[in-house]
Amino acid sequence: MTWPNAIIILGGMIVLIILIGGAFSAYLDIRKAKIVANQEESLRQLVGRYEQLAEKTLDAQQRSAADLAELRTRMASVEQILRTVE
Repeated sequence: MTWPNAIIILGGMIVLIILIGGAFSAYLDIRKAKIVANQEESLRQLVGRYEQLAEKTLDAQQRSAADLAELRTRMASVEQILRTVE
């Protein structure tokens, strides 16, 4: 084997190694981007569920407050009736 052929073969191998390394790097970047996208989607779903829970909790609190106000009104009426009976 002559020196020029050996240099060409070594140069080709180096280029091939660089191309394989670049392809592997691109694959890792794409995989990392997919993982980040999946994590972001999971986080969006979690935030959506939290917002729904917060909305339901607020509705329940408002209903409880309305029920409590109604009970206070009834209690005031009962107290008034008891005072008039005494």
